[in-house]
Order: sequence, then structure tokens, then C-alpha cells
Amino acid sequence: MENAQHPIGSGFGARSTADDVLAGIDLTGKLTIVTGGHSGLGLETTKALSRAGAHVLVGARQPEVAAKALSGTTNIEVDRLDLSDLESVRQFAERFVASGRKADIVINSAGIMACPETRVGPGWEAQLATNHLGHFALVNRLWPAISKGGRIVSVSSAAHGITPIRWDDIQFNSGYDRWQAYGQAKTANALFAVHLDRLGKDAGARAFSLHPGKILTPLQRHLEKEDMVAAGWIDADGNAIDPTFKTPEQGAATQVWAATSPQLAGLGGLYCANCDIASISDDGAETSVRAYAVDPDEAARLWALSAELTGVNAFSR
Repeated sequence: MENAQHPIGSGFGARSTADDVLAGIDLTGKLTIVTGGHSGLGLETTKALSRAGAHVLVGARQPEVAAKALSGTTNIEVDRLDLSDLESVRQFAERFVASGRKADIVINSAGIMACPETRVGPGWEAQLATNHLGHFALVNRLWPAISKGGRIVSVSSAAHGITPIRWDDIQFNSGYDRWQAYGQAKTANALFAVHLDRLGKDAGARAFSLHPGKILTPLQRHLEKEDMVAAGWIDADGNAIDPTFKTPEQGAATQVWAATSPQLAGLGGLYCANCDIASISDDGAETSVRAYAVDPDEAARLWALSAELTGVNAFSR
């Protein structure tokens, strides 16, 4: 079988915006679910999809905060969703399924990065739990309401290159490192899309993951200003000085492209970057993906573990 994990020459690039990739695409009548769709890249994603005619359901831990951030944006609704709490995930999904509606697009945009050691649920490491396990449970519970022809998009990161899945200590019980934990969670996001696509494509739904680029958003809330200055990301006044950083509008482009582009028709299970499919490489470039993050055996192993941990698997029969 031919490997489709290589660029297709989409015509877009690092400086394309979400509105650029949606030009000429009419999403009227389409329903999109965006987790964290009121902040950072999620906010820009919600706004762009709304402008293209989609109705957007935003899942947010604090609905009142989300509603305020989205004030003035049309075609949106907000519902409570705390991805670190599987009961909250269950309730959100059950409310949506009970509404009788179908989701055409699900964008897993919410996440946390490099936080202090935090334990949630039965003692799970918070970055894996929130960024991966919460989204895993959400999509599996939403599966009966995902439309034929739907797309599920998981926001990963070039930080997946930090580490593969740490099978010997996936919950960091033997010592916590915030960047290793973030890297593992982002690898999990990519692997989730690989196996979800394998399971879901016969039902007509496809899955993708992506690196959005480097962008200054609330995702950096756990980083010290001094660390970002030392890394060359910002100056002493907090302004971005790294020329490779994107604006939020540019950062949202790849997830919107993966969710809507007709160029991806018939494809799935792929990792994208800069509004194109990424190549497989261990060179560490932001436009490439490590082989372990798109490995089907690793993806199947992670799926089985995630189903065991969350107790949810839409494809168990």
C-alpha cells in the first residue's frame, strides 16, 4: 500500500491564514465541534469556520468565559466540557447525541502545555489525560453522531519529537518532566488520528493530526517570561521576536485546512503542517513528522490502552 504521508503541494504555506484556506468553501449547514474554541488557536478556528457559514459548538471548561470571548461571533453555541474530567466528557457527548444532530467536523483544539506536575482522575498525568485521553473519550462517545463524510482533527505539535510514548512509565510515576509529558501527549494526539482513521474510514469518517506552528497564545500560561526571553521567543516587553512564529490567524490555518480541504478527499490518518501533509523524517524540522508518531502498530497499542483506561471504545464490537 502506498504511503500517503508526504506533501501534496497544496498551494498554501506557513503564512496562510484560516480565511485563506477557506476561500471559496461554503460551510453553510455544516456543524462543527471545537474543543477550546474560545481561546488561542481555537478562537481563531471558531471565528473562521463561522465566517464560512458553519455552526460551531464550542466545548469549554468555563462556558461563561467562553461566551464572553465569543461575543459578537455568529453561528456559535457553548456547552460545558472539562476534558480532564471523564464525567464531564460523558455528559457533554450525551447531550449532543441526544439532540439528534450530526457533527460534520470535530476539532480537538483544547490542550495544556508544560504545566507543573498535576494528577487528575485516578492519578493520571494531566497533560496526557487532558490532551489525549479526554479527547479519546469524547470522540468515541460522539461517534454515533459523527456524520458520514465527517472529519476529526487532532491538534498535535512538533513537540511530539521530544519523545515517543513512554510505555514503561506513561503516567510519569517514576519522576515528572513537564516537557517530556507534553511531548508524549502530542505524540498521542498524532497516533490517535492514525488509528481512528483506520477504524472509522469504512463508515466514511476520516481523521488527521497536525502541527499548527509556533504561536504566542494562552497555551504558554505555565511558562516563565524569563524562559521565553532566553529561548529567543519574545523580548523583555513580551513581543514575539522569533521570525518563525505565526499569528493566531496563521496558526489556525492548518487545522482548518485539515478539517475542510477538498484536497484531502479520500485521505486520512495523516499528520499535517503548514497547510500540507508533512513528510516523515527524524530531522526535527517543523514541517516533518517522526516515524513513531504515525506508526500504525504504536497507534493500535495506544488505542487499546486508552480504551482500557477510559472504559470507552466505540469500535469494541
